[in-house]
Amino acid sequence: MSTAEMIWVGIGFGGQALFFCRFLVQWLASERAGRSVMPVAFWWFSIGGAAIVLAYAIYRRDPVFIAGQSFGFLIYARNLWLIRREMQAPPPTQ
Repeated sequence: MSTAEMIWVGIGFGGQALFFCRFLVQWLASERAGRSVMPVAFWWFSIGGAAIVLAYAIYRRDPVFIAGQSFGFLIYARNLWLIRREMQAPPPTQ
């Protein structure tokens, strides 16, 4: 395996590690709360993992991986945008 190939395999594993971190963060937050919780960090790890794995898929020229990661990336970004919008909204009046 060439040096470039080894670097890209390392990048691919780095993206997978970010995906693992998102599950770890979600699990720990849920355990602390005693209910299912989806922390904002979950979406940030999702976006980071998707971006890195997408770069790896593009390097590998894998259309299945490219399509899957592209779609996921858009969903993760949309969730972050919705969270930001909700945080900036004025509190509801009673």
